Amino acid sequence: MKTFRLLALAALIASPVVFSHGDVTPQAVDVAKLKKLSGEQSENPYRGNKDAVAVGASAYSQNCARCHGLQAVSGGIAPDLRLLPVGAEGDEYFSQKVRKGVVRNGVTYMPPFGSVFSEEAIWALRTYIESVHTDE
Repeated sequence: MKTFRLLALAALIASPVVFSHGDVTPQAVDVAKLKKLSGEQSENPYRGNKDAVAVGASAYSQNCARCHGLQAVSGGIAPDLRLLPVGAEGDEYFSQKVRKGVVRNGVTYMPPFGSVFSEEAIWALRTYIESVHTDE
């Protein structure tokens, strides 16, 4: 019985770490309205594209908002993406974090989405996030 209690306590303590991202099964991103991209891009090819903003907004709501907050306004779990640098300055940082995820000291803070999201989806997300940028 003591072993069971210890295991139950360990599970209770670990559960916030294990489930902190909730269900991270990515939702499909419909990129049919966007120009097809060839290969990995180093800069956002959709910057200012209204269709990309709409696709990115939908993709963000379905895949990113649970951690980064509705409309990219962080609730404290993950960084406020509205504060990322806009333009080419922030493109590489953004794309690498999305592709490779974020792991610190063996803890996954953000899972990698590079093998899940298409190149078009990644840049549509970036385009949406730039559309809600703030300096505050």
